[in-house]
Amino acid sequence: MVKLESYRRAGRRIYDRLHLASYPVGIKYIKSEGEIPQGSLRPSALGQKGSLCQAFTYSRRFGFVMAMTADDNFCTPATAMHRWVDIPADVLVESQVIQGWHKNEEAERKRIEHGQKMVGKANLSKLSKYRGFVCFPLHVAPARPDSVLIYGNGENIMHIIHALTYEGDNFPTSSFEGFAEPCLKGGLIPFMTGVPQVVIPGMGDRSFSGTYDYEIAIGIPAGLIFDVDRDLFKTGGPLNMGQPARTLLPQSLTENITPGFKYMRDKIDAQKGKKAG
Repeated sequence: MVKLESYRRAGRRIYDRLHLASYPVGIKYIKSEGEIPQGSLRPSALGQKGSLCQAFTYSRRFGFVMAMTADDNFCTPATAMHRWVDIPADVLVESQVIQGWHKNEEAERKRIEHGQKMVGKANLSKLSKYRGFVCFPLHVAPARPDSVLIYGNGENIMHIIHALTYEGDNFPTSSFEGFAEPCLKGGLIPFMTGVPQVVIPGMGDRSFSGTYDYEIAIGIPAGLIFDVDRDLFKTGGPLNMGQPARTLLPQSLTENITPGFKYMRDKIDAQKGKKAG
């Protein structure tokens, strides 16, 4: 079994080497509240509620260990989709129809069925075993994660994908809808399927979890984090652009590149000529 310190070390190294703006987040799915580590923060313990994407923000930006169950989560559709409560599928569909996210009930049913396919029908029955999750900065992980969620800019995520696929395996397989992507594709689906998922944060993430406009993310089955650590920046060998990015700098440029530069060069040369005369 992989030692907990190995996950912590990988989290530290990936954060440092990619110059990430926030910590990689480990996500551990729990079957009972007894699995919640001491010192975890729970919104319900403070008489409040939060959302799963807010919990990720508290972990990745503030370094908190967050515990979330149905009692802590105000985003009830995410609770239902995780199967943390036993609720009929029709109730989930109707809740989304009321929101007006899609054209009509048929469109909403198609969207939810699409999400179920992403989880995998064989995996759906497993979801009811879980009651919540704990998320934490990976470099201080109090438990072995099931998934790792990493936010970054396009360059950061590109490097992670390059590392994942360096040996010709572990290609991310993603289908995008712009709703509930971090909590499903960032954590649950990689855990259930073993396949990395690229994440486009949705409106909820942008509205109340403080996700920046340039941020995207990737959800990784926890065991693959060591592939990322091992193969980061190997693509292309010495030609790898690295981080911070080493872009190509054009050589042999002259003032002729723009008319304004050339005009100034001609004036400078003319002035030099007068002084020399």
